[in-house]
Amino acid sequence: MTGVRYERHQAPGAAAGLDAFLPAYAEVYAEPPYREGPEDVAAFAEHYRTHTRRPGMRLVLAREGGEVVGFAYGYRLAPDTRWWHNLRDVELPEDFTREDGRRTFAVIELAVRKPWRRRGVAAGLHAALLDGLDAERVTLTVRPEPEAAPARCAYAAWGYRRVGVSRPWEGAPFHVCMVRGLHRDRAETTITPARP
Repeated sequence: MTGVRYERHQAPGAAAGLDAFLPAYAEVYAEPPYREGPEDVAAFAEHYRTHTRRPGMRLVLAREGGEVVGFAYGYRLAPDTRWWHNLRDVELPEDFTREDGRRTFAVIELAVRKPWRRRGVAAGLHAALLDGLDAERVTLTVRPEPEAAPARCAYAAWGYRRVGVSRPWEGAPFHVCMVRGLHRDRAETTITPARP
């Protein structure tokens, strides 16, 4: 998309990126089905700070004219991850759920502000986030409500397949867990290295 630039931050530099994209997070997650308020946004900020210490953590910001229009981040699943054990409707074999700290990259957030949706920004964020990874596969979760249907369709078009239904933490709403092999057709995108 013309005018949108992608910049990738890796840990520990990703921690400094929070202030840049937190207003975009608050804007996107105020919408249904999330309907998050200030307390939820503050809780997200605390979780994000913890996530920046995870192995392989990456943050990508999409900017247009200096304004953050979208963001994505993720990290590698640790050997002791609960990711696959959070699935409620399926039992997966041990050879699928086994993690070694390098096998699987989890996309934790991928969001685009409303005025920039359906213009290729999400695909650009996704491509920039995964560019150069040496993991075997990528996983993510997405909400099942009708408002999240465009995201689910995009993920399916990018090669993700449904694995099961996940409850990521106690009291959390259910999410659809999806996975895909990493080395699939990659969209071309320009990545600007983040400045320290």
